[in-house]
Amino acid sequence: MPDDNPSHGTAIIVGAGGGLGTAIVQGLAAEGYPVALLARDDNRLQNHAAELAGSGHTARAYRADAGDPENLSAAISRAVDELGEPDILVYNVAVLAPDKPTELTAAEWNSRFAVNMTGAKVAADAVLPRLRGGHGTLLFTGGGYSLRPSPKFTALSAGKAALRAYVLALFEDQRPRRGHAATVTIAGNIGDPGFEPAAIARRHLELLHQPPGQWTAEILHSGDTSTP
Repeated sequence: MPDDNPSHGTAIIVGAGGGLGTAIVQGLAAEGYPVALLARDDNRLQNHAAELAGSGHTARAYRADAGDPENLSAAISRAVDELGEPDILVYNVAVLAPDKPTELTAAEWNSRFAVNMTGAKVAADAVLPRLRGGHGTLLFTGGGYSLRPSPKFTALSAGKAALRAYVLALFEDQRPRRGHAATVTIAGNIGDPGFEPAAIARRHLELLHQPPGQWTAEILHSGDTSTP
């Protein structure tokens, strides 16, 4: 059962299955947030949640498919019911498979777009009405292809461009309601020097820690942490 008077609301991380997702989860857990880990790989999630719980953190795993709106909404609802009202949503999901502009069928395109973009809106819609105190932080992992599309990753480029546009609009929409929506736009390959998961996770936390009067809608991570 959730604490009646928690110092932190729940942090819901969609795409917590490994790499950057794991680094984000660890960063939020270290700051005292109860963490809800959502991804498709249930075994990996359960093991990670057990490790966190063994270290004294509050963590639970929820299998969720970001490309299935009903499944994703239901998983977020279960997490809130069990861990308490959220302060934070992180949407850290994408289909990273290569494709060319003329390769994908309409069904394949829609399937990838459902994960790269639509799932972000589904997650936000599920979280916004249940934010603790009516306000919180919604963070989204973007990509450099939103700025410079690649003909080798067309669906990912289009999805990240749509995600970026959505988040920038959501930022303006939620700011009067004391809600902070923002994206970390990763202009490089995760794992390369300067793009280690822990370094990018710190950019998510940087957005989280911005005081209300200094909120920004985007951090462009180019490997140089001085880049705003």
